[in-house]
Amino acid sequence: MSVTDSLSRRGFLHGTAAAVGYMGFRTESLHAREGRRPPHGLEQEADAYDRLAKLHFNENPYGPCDSALEAMNMAFKYSMRYGYPDGGVRSAIAEHHGVGERHLLLGAGSGEILEVVGLTFLDHDKKVVGVDPTYGSVYSHASGIRADAIRIPLLPDYRQDVPAIIEATNRHHREVGFVYLCNPNNPTGRTITDAEVRQVLDGIPPDVPVLIDEAYHHFVEDPGYASSIPYVLQGRPVIVARTFSKLYGMAALRLGFAIARPDIIDRMSAYSTGSINALVKWGAVAALNDHAAQERVRSITLQLRKQTTSQLKSWGYDVIPSETNFIMVHTGRPIDEVRRAFRDRDVAVGRPFPPMLEHMRVSMGTPEEMERFLQAFQEIFEI
Repeated sequence: MSVTDSLSRRGFLHGTAAAVGYMGFRTESLHAREGRRPPHGLEQEADAYDRLAKLHFNENPYGPCDSALEAMNMAFKYSMRYGYPDGGVRSAIAEHHGVGERHLLLGAGSGEILEVVGLTFLDHDKKVVGVDPTYGSVYSHASGIRADAIRIPLLPDYRQDVPAIIEATNRHHREVGFVYLCNPNNPTGRTITDAEVRQVLDGIPPDVPVLIDEAYHHFVEDPGYASSIPYVLQGRPVIVARTFSKLYGMAALRLGFAIARPDIIDRMSAYSTGSINALVKWGAVAALNDHAAQERVRSITLQLRKQTTSQLKSWGYDVIPSETNFIMVHTGRPIDEVRRAFRDRDVAVGRPFPPMLEHMRVSMGTPEEMERFLQAFQEIFEI
């Protein structure tokens, strides 16, 4: 059975367009919109990259919204300056999230924020407590600064084991620098409910900070989920990490931030580089204010997530329920082998996440990219 029989352009691409077309959503990439060529001598490398359906890094394939692009184009006039106007980025982010500016620390992507938390709280051989697999940079950074991690296996349904996290934190209290909760979790896409977050906070010693990574919160539909920012305002030792790399399409521009109590922000600031460029500051302010663009990206991403999941399940493949802009499908084959087969077809999918070595993480690309993925899936698995 061909992909056009089971999931035609009319049924998949046109169906997606119908779901979001009333909002005037464009599905071509930023590169296609610009139509510009790289410098002479780099065309071959750029062409090979551009040919890929890039479904491996959980990015927003549409790029920054028009209003953000306009703001960043304007901000080029500050590219040679220090002390330039920054568009009020700190106040805009703080106001958008209902916190004061003293609750806020900016970083070069949320990756820097996670590293800053490690540098701040993992001194003197402290350990981070969290599940495995999750977003591994927290653990790799801990190893890099000669700290360690207490890793809790996921539950059989791939959810985070909250009682085990609490038990491990209490048992190793004096060794624990902080607890890490990725919510929704990467790579599984599963959430921790608000009640479970409260259970963690109430169940561990009150002096243990909890880092809650909310990189994918915009894509959550689970009614039991809630942002943990209110816990910051209650005075809890909670650090919420956010990013402009997902919904806002600014992964390469590098802007993330932490929201925490002012005293925690002050401690973390000593380890922050403050290396935020002029363009992304102006672009971020515009993106925050462009609610229509946010809703367009969210709507088409959720629609593609549901359609792709449904198609894979109809072919008999288990997909972990996801609340993010990616899914994880059980292939029944070693994932390194599967990745190579997809790459041979110019489709890039996610890396292995031990111990889930037969699961493949797939980001939501454009409708055209998802059709290419499904076509490749049929060929590789002989459906």
